[in-house]
Amino acid sequence: MASLSMAPVSIFRHGADEEKAETARLSSFVGAIAIGDLVKSTLGPKGMDKILISGTKGAIVTVTNDGATILKAIGVDNPAAKVLVDMSKVQDDEVGDGTTSVTVLAAELLREAELLIAKKIHPQTIIAGWRKATQTARDALREAAVDHSNDQSRFQEDLINIARTTLSSKLLTHHKDHFSQLAVDAVMRLKGSGNLEAIHIIKKLGGSLTDSYLDEGFLLDKKIGVNQPKRLENANILIANTGMDTDKIKVFGSRVRVDSMAKVADIELAEKEKMKEKVDRILKHGINCFINRQLIYNYPEQLFAQAGVMAIEHADFAGVERLALVTGGEITSTFDHPELVKLGHCKLIEEVMIGEDTLIHFSGVAMGEACTVVLRGATQQILDEAERSLHDALCVLAQTVKEPRTVYGGGCSEMLMAKVVTDLANRTPGKEAVAMESFAKALRMLPTIIADNAGYDSADLVSQLRAAHQENKTTFGLNMSEGTVGNMAELGITESFQVKRQVLLSASEAAEMILRVDNIIKAAPRKRVPDHHPC
Repeated sequence: MASLSMAPVSIFRHGADEEKAETARLSSFVGAIAIGDLVKSTLGPKGMDKILISGTKGAIVTVTNDGATILKAIGVDNPAAKVLVDMSKVQDDEVGDGTTSVTVLAAELLREAELLIAKKIHPQTIIAGWRKATQTARDALREAAVDHSNDQSRFQEDLINIARTTLSSKLLTHHKDHFSQLAVDAVMRLKGSGNLEAIHIIKKLGGSLTDSYLDEGFLLDKKIGVNQPKRLENANILIANTGMDTDKIKVFGSRVRVDSMAKVADIELAEKEKMKEKVDRILKHGINCFINRQLIYNYPEQLFAQAGVMAIEHADFAGVERLALVTGGEITSTFDHPELVKLGHCKLIEEVMIGEDTLIHFSGVAMGEACTVVLRGATQQILDEAERSLHDALCVLAQTVKEPRTVYGGGCSEMLMAKVVTDLANRTPGKEAVAMESFAKALRMLPTIIADNAGYDSADLVSQLRAAHQENKTTFGLNMSEGTVGNMAELGITESFQVKRQVLLSASEAAEMILRVDNIIKAAPRKRVPDHHPC
């Protein structure tokens, strides 16, 4: 009887898989640390890029060093690795930058936790120590943050420095002065609204990255219809999402039988009349510009040309949404009540040439903060990466305008937090102190990795930096262009307080969540049942 009770009992359906205790924890640690190791070579101003090749038929090639883009593209099966990938996506959506830092910090925390668990320290003890360490580090970061929002010129300088620091770890690092000014100008036009939808980015092959510029207005990458005015002043714009083909009989499987060709001509004429009636209803709105998300076929285009109305077809959905936003109009699908329709307005619509392409330029739009960034570059991959880099900078700047506090970069903030956490550990009795030490060590790994990626002696630089912070030189960090320790305030290496705080909190929460795991249960895969009733 005793031997029966010792036999392992499986309560799961056949095919389900379970990993327990140490095995589950080890599996989580290995997955998370592998994700951290994957992206850590991209960290910092001297980080390397990754080439991602999609598995689809065309095999799309992406060259990037953006943590979120890399992690989105790789398919991971390990549950702990998925937690880090999701965390990186949230960081990207929330603040736009720090996606690599947050993943690397979480992975380093788990690397330290693995060593502590090997010393038989309980996960809950580690978590308790980490929580106190996180709170202390957060308070230290808040105290170190500076706010120049009352002084307009210094705040402008802060924004330029933040944009430069964000772009220095991206492809645009060699042109960061040009692009940081461009990004700050675009965000300052938003007048504090932080609505990045109003900033439209257009990528055009040709030229070099330095040919990129900011256009005050809105550019639409479409063509104006044949024989229609190419330039309009004081435009009243109707933005629509409606079918402008001759309304064919669209009932599935219906047939029309006729006994002569004259009847076919009658049907075609009836269709034309129907289309003419629709165009007349549109023209009753008192417009001189009609923009449709769908195609406008030859006959309605001809009718618009006769009425002297500019018609633009197939403006993609994102283009239509943004146009409605910046011109102050609404997207319309029915045209029976002109008095209820909100038209868009702008002072001038004209065609402009960029490279070899013709685009439509809207200037003097109702939403004055709208603008378009035109990116030029030699290859599509360069343009895509430039767009990602610029998007990160715009997101960070928009956040900084809302939350104007700034902290110093170059590993300065991490060393500052590590110092206060170490001081706390020295004052704390018990095993929690060991967990706090491990937290400080993980924070110090960020400047170590930044220095390693640049090919410098990280042990020497980080020990110098640590000594500087012990002497209360709290603005000191790594000067990556010289390979020395320098004063970040003089070098202008500034980062957003919001980004740094989010990195600290997200990484510690994700690491804590993975550390709590002691069991992984995988559901049984669905069985393939043969289909005996094909349609």
